[in-house]
Amino acid sequence: MKETINKLVLQISSMRCPMVFRFIPFIVLLFSCQEFVDIDPPRTDLIGETVFSSDNTAIAAINGIYSEMIAFNAGLASGGTRSVTYFAGLSADELTYFGSDPEALDFYINSLEPANNSNTIGLWGQAYKIIFNANSVLEGLKNSTQVSEELSLQLEGEAKFLRAFCHFYLVNLYGDVPVATTTVYQENTKASKMSVNQVYEQIIIDLKDARALLGEDYPSVEKVRPNKAVATAMLSRAYLFTEDWSNAEFEASQLLDGTYSLSTDLTNVFLANSDEAIWQLRPAGSFQNTNEGLAFILTTPPQSSVGGVALSSRLLDAFEVGDQRRVNWINSFTNESDTWYYPFKYKVRSQEEVTEYSMVLRLAEQYLIRAEARAQMDNISGAIADLNVIRNRAGLPDIISGDKVSVLRDIEQERQVELFTEWGHRWLDLKRTGRADAIMGAAKAKWQAEDILYPLPQSELEVNPNLLPQNPGY
Repeated sequence: MKETINKLVLQISSMRCPMVFRFIPFIVLLFSCQEFVDIDPPRTDLIGETVFSSDNTAIAAINGIYSEMIAFNAGLASGGTRSVTYFAGLSADELTYFGSDPEALDFYINSLEPANNSNTIGLWGQAYKIIFNANSVLEGLKNSTQVSEELSLQLEGEAKFLRAFCHFYLVNLYGDVPVATTTVYQENTKASKMSVNQVYEQIIIDLKDARALLGEDYPSVEKVRPNKAVATAMLSRAYLFTEDWSNAEFEASQLLDGTYSLSTDLTNVFLANSDEAIWQLRPAGSFQNTNEGLAFILTTPPQSSVGGVALSSRLLDAFEVGDQRRVNWINSFTNESDTWYYPFKYKVRSQEEVTEYSMVLRLAEQYLIRAEARAQMDNISGAIADLNVIRNRAGLPDIISGDKVSVLRDIEQERQVELFTEWGHRWLDLKRTGRADAIMGAAKAKWQAEDILYPLPQSELEVNPNLLPQNPGY
Protein backbone atom coordinates (compact mmCIF):
# COMPACT_ATOMS: atom_id res chain seq x y z
CA MET A 1 0.00 0.00 0.00
CA LYS A 2 2.74 2.45 0.96
CA GLU A 3 4.53 1.76 -2.32
CA THR A 4 1.29 2.46 -4.22
CA ILE A 5 0.85 5.82 -2.47
CA ASN A 6 4.43 6.80 -3.19
CA LYS A 7 3.96 6.03 -6.87
CA LEU A 8 0.77 8.10 -6.94
CA VAL A 9 2.50 10.99 -5.23
CA LEU A 10 5.37 10.89 -7.71
CA GLN A 11 2.96 10.70 -10.62
CA ILE A 12 1.02 13.76 -9.57
CA SER A 13 4.14 15.65 -8.52
CA SER A 14 5.57 15.20 -12.00
CA MET A 15 2.50 16.55 -13.78
CA ARG A 16 3.18 19.83 -15.48
CA CYS A 17 0.45 22.04 -14.04
CA PRO A 18 2.01 25.27 -12.78
CA MET A 19 -1.10 27.33 -13.44
CA VAL A 20 -3.07 28.75 -10.62
CA PHE A 21 -6.24 26.72 -10.86
CA ARG A 22 -5.02 23.58 -12.59
CA PHE A 23 -4.38 21.66 -9.41
CA ILE A 24 -5.68 18.12 -9.37
CA PRO A 25 -7.05 17.03 -6.00
CA PHE A 26 -6.58 13.40 -5.11
CA ILE A 27 -7.60 11.14 -2.28
CA VAL A 28 -4.72 10.02 -0.10
CA LEU A 29 -4.99 6.31 0.64
CA LEU A 30 -4.19 6.05 4.33
CA PHE A 31 -2.21 2.94 5.11
CA SER A 32 -2.73 3.81 8.78
CA CYS A 33 -3.70 6.97 10.62
CA GLN A 34 -0.66 6.83 12.88
CA GLU A 35 1.72 6.36 9.98
CA PHE A 36 0.16 9.27 8.12
CA VAL A 37 0.54 11.61 11.07
CA ASP A 38 4.13 10.62 11.74
CA ILE A 39 5.54 10.90 8.23
CA ASP A 40 6.20 14.19 6.50
CA PRO A 41 2.97 15.55 5.01
CA PRO A 42 2.50 14.87 1.28
CA ARG A 43 4.01 17.54 -0.94
CA THR A 44 1.42 17.19 -3.65
CA ASP A 45 -1.86 18.93 -4.07
CA LEU A 46 -4.59 17.82 -1.95
CA ILE A 47 -5.89 15.35 0.15
CA GLY A 48 -9.42 14.27 -0.39
CA GLU A 49 -12.34 13.36 1.81
CA THR A 50 -10.67 10.30 3.34
CA VAL A 51 -8.41 12.69 5.25
CA PHE A 52 -11.37 13.93 7.27
CA SER A 53 -12.21 10.54 8.72
CA SER A 54 -10.70 11.34 12.14
CA ASP A 55 -9.24 14.17 14.20
CA ASN A 56 -5.69 12.96 13.62
CA THR A 57 -5.97 12.84 9.86
CA ALA A 58 -7.70 16.23 9.72
CA ILE A 59 -4.85 17.75 11.73
CA ALA A 60 -2.39 16.12 9.35
CA ALA A 61 -4.16 17.81 6.43
CA ILE A 62 -3.76 21.32 7.85
CA ASN A 63 -0.19 20.56 8.92
CA GLY A 64 0.52 19.56 5.34
CA ILE A 65 -0.22 23.14 4.24
CA TYR A 66 2.24 24.59 6.78
CA SER A 67 4.79 22.01 5.76
CA GLU A 68 4.50 23.07 2.14
CA MET A 69 4.82 26.73 3.07
CA ILE A 70 8.16 26.20 4.78
CA ALA A 71 9.60 23.16 3.00
CA PHE A 72 9.99 24.56 -0.49
CA ASN A 73 12.42 27.25 -1.52
CA ALA A 74 9.64 28.99 -3.40
CA GLY A 75 6.64 31.19 -3.00
CA LEU A 76 5.11 32.68 0.06
CA ALA A 77 6.77 31.42 3.16
CA SER A 78 10.10 29.75 2.70
CA GLY A 79 12.17 32.88 3.28
CA GLY A 80 14.73 31.53 0.83
CA THR A 81 15.87 32.60 -2.59
CA ARG A 82 12.47 32.09 -4.22
CA SER A 83 10.37 33.83 -1.58
CA VAL A 84 8.46 37.07 -1.09
CA THR A 85 11.15 38.19 1.35
CA TYR A 86 13.87 37.72 -1.24
CA PHE A 87 12.18 39.07 -4.37
CA ALA A 88 10.48 42.02 -2.68
CA GLY A 89 13.81 42.89 -1.05
CA LEU A 90 15.39 42.94 -4.49
CA SER A 91 12.54 44.98 -5.96
CA ALA A 92 12.78 47.58 -3.20
CA ASP A 93 15.90 49.30 -1.92
CA GLU A 94 16.94 46.72 0.71
CA LEU A 95 19.24 44.41 -1.24
CA THR A 96 21.99 44.73 -3.83
CA TYR A 97 22.24 41.88 -6.30
CA PHE A 98 25.64 40.40 -7.19
CA GLY A 99 24.58 37.01 -8.54
CA SER A 100 24.26 35.58 -12.04
CA ASP A 101 20.60 34.50 -12.14
CA PRO A 102 18.93 36.65 -14.84
CA GLU A 103 15.49 36.14 -13.30
CA ALA A 104 16.63 37.46 -9.91
CA LEU A 105 18.32 40.34 -11.70
CA ASP A 106 14.99 41.23 -13.33
CA PHE A 107 13.49 41.84 -9.88
CA TYR A 108 16.48 43.92 -8.84
CA ILE A 109 16.42 46.20 -11.89
CA ASN A 110 12.60 46.22 -11.94
CA SER A 111 12.42 44.82 -15.46
CA LEU A 112 10.11 41.84 -15.14
CA GLU A 113 8.48 40.25 -18.17
CA PRO A 114 5.15 38.41 -17.99
CA ALA A 115 6.29 35.46 -20.06
CA ASN A 116 9.93 35.04 -19.16
CA ASN A 117 10.26 34.99 -15.39
CA SER A 118 9.32 31.73 -13.72
CA ASN A 119 9.49 33.34 -10.29
CA THR A 120 6.50 35.61 -10.81
CA ILE A 121 4.65 32.47 -11.86
CA GLY A 122 5.97 30.71 -8.75
CA LEU A 123 4.83 33.40 -6.35
CA TRP A 124 1.40 33.50 -7.96
CA GLY A 125 1.11 29.73 -8.29
CA GLN A 126 2.08 28.79 -4.75
CA ALA A 127 -0.24 31.39 -3.24
CA TYR A 128 -3.20 29.99 -5.14
CA LYS A 129 -2.11 26.45 -4.38
CA ILE A 130 -2.26 27.18 -0.66
CA ILE A 131 -5.65 28.86 -1.15
CA PHE A 132 -6.88 25.81 -3.07
CA ASN A 133 -5.71 23.50 -0.31
CA ALA A 134 -7.28 25.71 2.36
CA ASN A 135 -10.56 25.62 0.44
CA SER A 136 -10.28 21.85 0.24
CA VAL A 137 -9.90 21.69 4.01
CA LEU A 138 -12.98 23.86 4.44
CA GLU A 139 -15.02 21.68 2.10
CA GLY A 140 -13.71 18.49 3.65
CA LEU A 141 -14.64 19.64 7.13
CA LYS A 142 -18.10 20.71 6.00
CA ASN A 143 -18.78 17.27 4.58
CA SER A 144 -17.28 15.31 7.46
CA THR A 145 -19.19 13.83 10.37
CA GLN A 146 -16.15 12.19 11.92
CA VAL A 147 -14.06 15.19 12.98
CA SER A 148 -14.94 16.48 16.45
CA GLU A 149 -16.84 19.76 16.52
CA GLU A 150 -14.21 21.65 18.53
CA LEU A 151 -11.40 20.61 16.20
CA SER A 152 -13.51 21.28 13.11
CA LEU A 153 -14.04 24.89 14.22
CA GLN A 154 -10.32 25.33 14.92
CA LEU A 155 -9.29 23.95 11.54
CA GLU A 156 -11.92 26.04 9.78
CA GLY A 157 -10.40 29.10 11.42
CA GLU A 158 -6.90 28.12 10.36
CA ALA A 159 -7.99 27.48 6.77
CA LYS A 160 -9.77 30.84 6.52
CA PHE A 161 -6.75 32.58 7.99
CA LEU A 162 -4.46 30.95 5.42
CA ARG A 163 -6.80 31.93 2.61
CA ALA A 164 -6.80 35.55 3.79
CA PHE A 165 -3.03 35.56 4.27
CA CYS A 166 -2.40 34.41 0.70
CA HIS A 167 -4.93 36.79 -0.82
CA PHE A 168 -3.22 39.62 1.08
CA TYR A 169 0.11 38.96 -0.63
CA LEU A 170 -1.46 38.38 -4.02
CA VAL A 171 -3.34 41.70 -3.98
CA ASN A 172 -0.25 43.57 -2.83
CA LEU A 173 2.12 42.02 -5.34
CA TYR A 174 -0.19 41.88 -8.36
CA GLY A 175 -3.04 44.35 -7.73
CA ASP A 176 -6.46 43.19 -8.97
CA VAL A 177 -6.59 39.39 -8.67
CA PRO A 178 -9.20 36.62 -8.55
CA VAL A 179 -10.61 35.69 -5.15
CA ALA A 180 -10.85 31.91 -4.78
CA THR A 181 -13.29 30.47 -2.26
CA THR A 182 -13.99 27.08 -3.83
CA THR A 183 -12.25 24.06 -5.31
CA VAL A 184 -14.76 23.77 -8.15
CA TYR A 185 -12.62 23.55 -11.26
CA GLN A 186 -15.16 25.09 -13.63
CA GLU A 187 -15.52 28.18 -11.46
CA ASN A 188 -11.82 28.64 -10.80
CA THR A 189 -10.73 28.37 -14.42
CA LYS A 190 -13.13 31.18 -15.35
CA ALA A 191 -12.47 33.40 -12.34
CA SER A 192 -12.25 37.12 -13.08
CA LYS A 193 -10.01 39.65 -11.45
CA MET A 194 -11.57 41.54 -8.58
CA SER A 195 -10.68 45.07 -7.57
CA VAL A 196 -8.23 45.66 -4.74
CA ASN A 197 -11.09 46.86 -2.54
CA GLN A 198 -13.11 43.73 -3.23
CA VAL A 199 -10.16 41.48 -2.45
CA TYR A 200 -9.63 43.27 0.85
CA GLU A 201 -13.32 42.85 1.68
CA GLN A 202 -12.90 39.08 1.42
CA ILE A 203 -9.61 39.17 3.35
CA ILE A 204 -11.26 41.02 6.23
CA ILE A 205 -14.30 38.72 6.21
CA ASP A 206 -12.03 35.68 6.39
CA LEU A 207 -9.88 37.16 9.15
CA LYS A 208 -12.91 38.08 11.25
CA ASP A 209 -14.31 34.58 10.77
CA ALA A 210 -10.95 33.07 11.64
CA ARG A 211 -10.65 35.08 14.82
CA ALA A 212 -14.13 34.06 15.93
CA LEU A 213 -13.31 30.40 15.32
CA LEU A 214 -9.79 30.23 16.73
CA GLY A 215 -9.00 29.82 20.40
CA GLU A 216 -6.97 32.03 22.70
CA ASP A 217 -4.41 29.25 23.10
CA TYR A 218 -2.22 27.98 20.29
CA PRO A 219 -3.49 24.62 18.97
CA SER A 220 0.10 23.36 18.96
CA VAL A 221 2.71 23.34 21.71
CA GLU A 222 4.60 26.07 19.87
CA LYS A 223 3.55 29.24 18.04
CA VAL A 224 3.50 27.53 14.67
CA ARG A 225 -0.26 27.28 14.07
CA PRO A 226 -2.59 30.28 14.27
CA ASN A 227 -4.60 31.23 17.33
CA LYS A 228 -6.93 34.19 17.84
CA ALA A 229 -3.99 36.61 18.24
CA VAL A 230 -2.55 35.62 14.86
CA ALA A 231 -5.80 36.51 13.11
CA THR A 232 -5.95 39.78 15.04
CA ALA A 233 -2.39 40.71 14.01
CA MET A 234 -3.18 40.15 10.36
CA LEU A 235 -6.49 42.00 10.70
CA SER A 236 -4.76 45.09 12.10
CA ARG A 237 -2.43 45.04 9.11
CA ALA A 238 -5.31 44.67 6.66
CA TYR A 239 -7.03 47.68 8.22
CA LEU A 240 -3.80 49.68 8.01
CA PHE A 241 -3.43 48.86 4.33
CA THR A 242 -7.03 49.89 3.64
CA GLU A 243 -6.57 53.12 5.62
CA ASP A 244 -9.19 52.17 8.19
CA TRP A 245 -7.18 53.90 10.89
CA SER A 246 -9.55 53.49 13.82
CA ASN A 247 -9.90 49.74 13.33
CA ALA A 248 -6.16 49.35 12.76
CA GLU A 249 -5.51 51.09 16.07
CA PHE A 250 -8.17 49.05 17.86
CA GLU A 251 -6.94 45.67 16.63
CA ALA A 252 -3.28 46.45 17.31
CA SER A 253 -4.21 47.54 20.82
CA GLN A 254 -5.77 44.13 21.51
CA LEU A 255 -2.31 42.64 21.12
CA LEU A 256 -0.26 45.43 22.66
CA ASP A 257 -2.41 45.35 25.80
CA GLY A 258 -2.27 41.56 25.98
CA THR A 259 0.17 38.83 26.92
CA TYR A 260 2.84 39.38 24.24
CA SER A 261 5.94 41.45 24.92
CA LEU A 262 8.92 42.77 23.03
CA SER A 263 12.11 40.79 23.49
CA THR A 264 14.42 43.00 25.52
CA ASP A 265 17.45 41.35 23.94
CA LEU A 266 17.54 41.93 20.19
CA THR A 267 19.48 38.70 19.65
CA ASN A 268 16.51 36.70 20.97
CA VAL A 269 13.78 38.12 18.74
CA PHE A 270 13.98 35.43 16.05
CA LEU A 271 14.50 32.46 18.32
CA ALA A 272 11.87 29.74 18.28
CA ASN A 273 8.84 30.81 20.33
CA SER A 274 10.36 34.11 21.41
CA ASP A 275 8.32 36.45 23.60
CA GLU A 276 7.76 38.70 20.61
CA ALA A 277 6.64 36.01 18.19
CA ILE A 278 2.96 35.92 17.31
CA TRP A 279 3.25 33.39 14.48
CA GLN A 280 6.28 31.49 13.23
CA LEU A 281 6.90 28.63 10.83
CA ARG A 282 8.99 25.72 12.04
CA PRO A 283 11.83 24.61 9.73
CA ALA A 284 11.09 21.50 7.75
CA GLY A 285 14.01 19.30 8.81
CA SER A 286 15.17 18.14 12.22
CA PHE A 287 18.53 19.87 11.79
CA GLN A 288 17.54 22.56 9.30
CA ASN A 289 17.32 26.10 10.57
CA THR A 290 15.63 28.86 8.59
CA ASN A 291 15.82 29.43 4.86
CA GLU A 292 16.44 33.09 5.67
CA GLY A 293 19.69 32.19 7.40
CA LEU A 294 20.79 30.04 4.49
CA ALA A 295 19.90 32.66 1.89
CA PHE A 296 21.34 35.75 3.56
CA ILE A 297 24.29 34.85 5.79
CA LEU A 298 27.52 35.35 3.85
CA THR A 299 30.45 32.98 4.22
CA THR A 300 31.83 33.93 0.81
CA PRO A 301 31.55 37.07 -1.33
CA PRO A 302 27.93 37.54 -2.44
CA GLN A 303 28.86 36.78 -6.04
CA SER A 304 29.30 33.14 -5.05
CA SER A 305 26.80 32.91 -2.19
CA VAL A 306 23.47 31.08 -2.14
CA GLY A 307 21.41 34.26 -2.43
CA GLY A 308 23.84 36.41 -4.39
CA VAL A 309 22.85 39.45 -2.34
CA ALA A 310 24.11 41.86 0.28
CA LEU A 311 22.38 44.73 2.04
CA SER A 312 22.15 47.97 0.07
CA SER A 313 23.96 51.12 1.09
CA ARG A 314 20.58 52.85 1.24
CA LEU A 315 19.42 50.52 3.99
CA LEU A 316 22.69 50.77 5.88
CA ASP A 317 22.52 54.56 5.72
CA ALA A 318 18.98 54.53 7.16
CA PHE A 319 20.22 53.48 10.61
CA GLU A 320 20.91 56.20 13.15
CA VAL A 321 24.16 56.24 15.09
CA GLY A 322 23.81 54.00 18.11
CA ASP A 323 20.96 51.89 16.72
CA GLN A 324 21.43 48.45 18.25
CA ARG A 325 19.54 46.86 15.39
CA ARG A 326 22.47 47.87 13.21
CA VAL A 327 24.77 46.17 15.71
CA ASN A 328 22.76 43.01 16.32
CA TRP A 329 20.82 42.43 13.12
CA ILE A 330 23.53 43.15 10.54
CA ASN A 331 26.86 41.41 10.09
CA SER A 332 29.63 41.59 7.52
CA PHE A 333 31.89 39.39 5.44
CA THR A 334 35.32 40.70 4.48
CA ASN A 335 37.99 39.40 2.16
CA GLU A 336 41.14 40.97 0.79
CA SER A 337 39.22 43.15 -1.67
CA ASP A 338 35.96 44.28 -0.07
CA THR A 339 33.41 44.12 2.75
CA TRP A 340 29.76 43.21 2.33
CA TYR A 341 26.98 43.53 4.88
CA TYR A 342 24.18 41.02 5.26
CA PRO A 343 20.99 40.50 7.32
CA PHE A 344 21.84 38.79 10.61
CA LYS A 345 18.44 38.59 12.24
CA TYR A 346 18.81 34.83 11.91
CA LYS A 347 22.18 33.76 13.30
CA VAL A 348 22.31 30.15 12.11
CA ARG A 349 23.01 29.39 8.48
CA SER A 350 22.34 25.66 8.24
CA GLN A 351 22.60 22.14 9.59
CA GLU A 352 22.82 22.79 13.29
CA GLU A 353 20.44 22.14 16.14
CA VAL A 354 17.24 24.02 15.37
CA THR A 355 17.06 27.16 17.49
CA GLU A 356 15.35 29.65 15.15
CA TYR A 357 11.96 29.60 13.47
CA SER A 358 10.93 31.71 10.49
CA MET A 359 9.10 34.75 11.84
CA VAL A 360 5.85 35.68 10.11
CA LEU A 361 4.10 38.01 12.56
CA ARG A 362 5.65 39.73 15.60
CA LEU A 363 4.69 42.32 18.15
CA ALA A 364 6.99 45.14 16.98
CA GLU A 365 4.93 45.50 13.81
CA GLN A 366 1.84 46.08 15.92
CA TYR A 367 3.46 49.06 17.67
CA LEU A 368 4.29 50.52 14.28
CA ILE A 369 0.78 49.86 12.95
CA ARG A 370 -0.78 51.62 15.93
CA ALA A 371 1.68 54.49 15.72
CA GLU A 372 0.81 55.08 12.07
CA ALA A 373 -2.93 54.77 12.64
CA ARG A 374 -2.73 57.24 15.52
CA ALA A 375 -0.68 59.72 13.50
CA GLN A 376 -3.19 59.54 10.66
CA MET A 377 -5.95 60.36 13.17
CA ASP A 378 -3.92 63.31 14.50
CA ASN A 379 -3.12 61.61 17.80
CA ILE A 380 0.49 62.71 17.49
CA SER A 381 1.46 62.17 21.13
CA GLY A 382 0.06 58.62 21.04
CA ALA A 383 1.91 57.88 17.80
CA ILE A 384 5.19 59.17 19.24
CA ALA A 385 4.70 57.10 22.40
CA ASP A 386 4.38 53.89 20.34
CA LEU A 387 7.28 54.87 18.12
CA ASN A 388 9.49 55.47 21.14
CA VAL A 389 8.82 51.98 22.47
CA ILE A 390 10.47 50.59 19.34
CA ARG A 391 13.25 53.19 19.37
CA ASN A 392 14.06 52.64 23.03
CA ARG A 393 14.29 48.88 22.50
CA ALA A 394 16.88 49.66 19.81
CA GLY A 395 18.86 51.90 22.17
CA LEU A 396 17.72 55.15 20.56
CA PRO A 397 16.48 58.29 22.34
CA ASP A 398 12.88 59.44 22.36
CA ILE A 399 11.36 61.54 19.64
CA ILE A 400 10.04 64.45 21.67
CA SER A 401 7.66 66.16 19.29
CA GLY A 402 6.72 66.65 15.65
CA ASP A 403 3.89 67.46 13.32
CA LYS A 404 1.87 64.86 11.44
CA VAL A 405 4.07 64.86 8.34
CA SER A 406 7.33 64.52 10.25
CA VAL A 407 5.98 61.79 12.53
CA LEU A 408 4.72 59.78 9.56
CA ARG A 409 8.21 60.05 8.02
CA ASP A 410 9.68 58.88 11.33
CA ILE A 411 7.35 55.87 11.29
CA GLU A 412 8.32 55.08 7.69
CA GLN A 413 11.98 55.15 8.66
CA GLU A 414 11.40 52.98 11.72
CA ARG A 415 9.53 50.43 9.65
CA GLN A 416 12.45 50.39 7.22
CA VAL A 417 15.07 49.60 9.87
CA GLU A 418 12.89 47.40 12.08
CA LEU A 419 11.26 45.18 9.46
CA PHE A 420 13.97 44.94 6.77
CA THR A 421 14.17 41.63 4.91
CA GLU A 422 10.99 40.37 6.53
CA TRP A 423 8.16 39.44 4.21
CA GLY A 424 8.58 42.36 1.81
CA HIS A 425 7.41 45.01 4.29
CA ARG A 426 9.48 47.75 2.68
CA TRP A 427 8.22 46.99 -0.84
CA LEU A 428 4.59 46.90 0.28
CA ASP A 429 5.00 50.06 2.35
CA LEU A 430 6.37 52.05 -0.58
CA LYS A 431 3.40 50.98 -2.65
CA ARG A 432 0.63 51.61 -0.13
CA THR A 433 1.94 55.00 1.03
CA GLY A 434 2.46 56.36 -2.48
CA ARG A 435 6.15 56.83 -1.80
CA ALA A 436 7.49 54.40 -4.37
CA ASP A 437 8.24 56.90 -7.12
CA ALA A 438 10.09 59.28 -4.82
CA ILE A 439 12.18 56.56 -3.18
CA MET A 440 12.67 54.11 -6.02
CA GLY A 441 13.19 56.80 -8.64
CA ALA A 442 16.28 57.85 -6.70
CA ALA A 443 17.38 54.28 -5.99
CA LYS A 444 16.95 52.52 -9.35
CA ALA A 445 18.06 53.83 -12.73
CA LYS A 446 15.31 52.11 -14.73
CA TRP A 447 12.44 52.72 -12.30
CA GLN A 448 8.99 53.34 -13.78
CA ALA A 449 5.80 53.92 -11.81
CA GLU A 450 4.21 50.76 -13.23
CA ASP A 451 6.96 48.62 -11.67
CA ILE A 452 5.20 48.72 -8.31
CA LEU A 453 3.03 45.80 -9.45
CA TYR A 454 4.41 42.52 -10.70
CA PRO A 455 3.07 41.33 -14.06
CA LEU A 456 0.39 38.66 -14.12
CA PRO A 457 1.97 35.49 -15.57
CA GLN A 458 1.41 35.38 -19.30
CA SER A 459 0.63 31.67 -19.09
CA GLU A 460 -2.30 32.49 -16.79
CA LEU A 461 -3.68 35.09 -19.17
CA GLU A 462 -3.59 32.62 -22.03
CA VAL A 463 -5.57 30.06 -20.04
CA ASN A 464 -8.07 32.50 -18.55
CA PRO A 465 -8.89 35.61 -20.61
CA ASN A 466 -11.04 36.86 -17.68
CA LEU A 467 -7.76 37.90 -16.04
CA LEU A 468 -7.17 40.51 -18.73
CA PRO A 469 -6.09 43.24 -18.95
CA GLN A 470 -2.47 42.74 -17.97
CA ASN A 471 -1.09 45.11 -15.35
CA PRO A 472 -0.04 48.49 -16.79
CA GLY A 473 3.41 48.73 -18.31
CA TYR A 474 3.80 45.08 -19.29
